[in-house]
Amino acid sequence: MKPGSYEDQHSPRQPRRPWVVGVSGASGTPYAAAVLRGLLDAGERVDLVVSRASRLTLLDETGIAFRDARWRDDLRTWLARGADGKPDTFDVKLSRDPDADDVRHWPAGDLAAGPSSGSYAVKGMLIVPASTASVAGVALGLSKDLLQRAASVTLKERRTLVVALRETPLNGQTLRHLVTLDEAGAVVLPASPAFYAGATHIQDLVDFVAGRVLDAAGVPHRLYRRWEGELGGARGDDQVDQVDHVD
Repeated sequence: MKPGSYEDQHSPRQPRRPWVVGVSGASGTPYAAAVLRGLLDAGERVDLVVSRASRLTLLDETGIAFRDARWRDDLRTWLARGADGKPDTFDVKLSRDPDADDVRHWPAGDLAAGPSSGSYAVKGMLIVPASTASVAGVALGLSKDLLQRAASVTLKERRTLVVALRETPLNGQTLRHLVTLDEAGAVVLPASPAFYAGATHIQDLVDFVAGRVLDAAGVPHRLYRRWEGELGGARGDDQVDQVDHVD
């Protein structure tokens, strides 16, 4: 880049490249909160898109109303709440400055928002939780709202897209949509908690799923205990009962 060029005069020294986090209307708002906390703890920037349906789910699951005019206060309350519903469980690393760029909120109906364009610099997108409706919309390229549009842009720009599906059982139509997303380059990551990490609380199960989402995005975290090849390691057992191995 030559001195005096457009890029030299107008580009920031450290350009902001956030992760877009889309929250759809599926049950599982604690998963979204855990992912957002993990991103902020890792020092990542976030562009947040909360769908209309997810606001109803959030209100039903937590009693928290997510309002455009007070989104930062509502987000702080949400992220501080534990998966068991207890308020002020977490110390949230979210700036109280309304002009801070750690998190930007884009209304789901704003199709002129930054993430709607491929020229808007982001690292990728995480849809947590992902409803079957959002999966269908992205797979079919409908772009009915900003969440779907941002996901379509993520795919066309060959950026990381993680889709944390939260639905059961799955019908053939949804399975076909998931295959379409996989073939397009997305990571299909069902919100399926594991128990080998020694979970003793609902938060442990939520954090396992959130940790796997962050793993898929390449974001470092310490949300769950990883498998190290030792039976009983997660429980801290000194000895493990003899296991018969079958050839």
